Amino acid sequence: MLNPKKLAKKNFLSSFDMSTEEIEYIFEIAKKFKEKKINFEFTNKVLGLIFDKSSTRTRVSFQVAMSRLGGTTIDLNPTTSQIGRGEPIKDTARVLSRYCDVLAIRTFNHTDLEEYAKWSTKPVINALTDLEHPCQALADFFTIKEEFNDLKNVVLTFVGDGNNVANSLILCGALLGVEVRIACPKGYEPNYKVISKAREIYKKKNLLQITHDPTTAVIGANVLYTDVWSSMGEEEQKEEKDKEFHGFTIDDNLIKKSNRDAIVLHCLPAYRSKEISDQVFESEKSRIFEQAENRMHAQQALLSCLLS
Repeated sequence: MLNPKKLAKKNFLSSFDMSTEEIEYIFEIAKKFKEKKINFEFTNKVLGLIFDKSSTRTRVSFQVAMSRLGGTTIDLNPTTSQIGRGEPIKDTARVLSRYCDVLAIRTFNHTDLEEYAKWSTKPVINALTDLEHPCQALADFFTIKEEFNDLKNVVLTFVGDGNNVANSLILCGALLGVEVRIACPKGYEPNYKVISKAREIYKKKNLLQITHDPTTAVIGANVLYTDVWSSMGEEEQKEEKDKEFHGFTIDDNLIKKSNRDAIVLHCLPAYRSKEISDQVFESEKSRIFEQAENRMHAQQALLSCLLS
């Protein structure tokens, strides 16, 4: 029987914190969990959630994943704890390390996440920052691998804002050797450091494209992916971004230009008629709810490896 094994790094703050082999191993374990072919449980393990941003899928998928592993979850709401009153992160991290076995943190600044990891003696997981969303990328590529069986020759086109999800897709895609295309309006490109890192991983292979033309970006693509145009914390920019992103909707016109076997992904929540049309969202090409389910399986695999 395949049992989870420990990862090389204590924390999972970025897609870059895993090797290609480790990501593929996570997929293997996630598949076994999904198929109920692993009977693996912890004894008295506790996951602490610190979420500065609202969440449905990330919160619930972590809670259910930990429960299925035989562990428990404590939801440390910053508004009802000393975290929200300005207690230094280094103090909070050192205290929680004595109570919890692993921490999943969803916050705005990536540097705050790194500060938790610096002072915590237990593993810290990035449950989303403004820079990256690596748990989402794990589930995304696991979903793609389920669909196509092999990631070779897969072309993933992300249409929309070059946000945290796009950044993690770029890094994870580079590690897996997947061609990634990002189509976004000018001024909304992914983080330049992320692009530079990915190109180092790709080496001489021209597998990362940043373009401002969604029409050409989807030609021959196997996966069309989008996310909300305005992320959490960008509410004041919503009206402006809706105008800037006109023409960046995944609709039937873009689908027709993609590969015949193309699937559609969205990390949710979705604003239909904006980043994706209702018709495409509900079409037979959509794997959006399989993708959402796979958050749980991928995170169950991640937790099992970090805590082994």
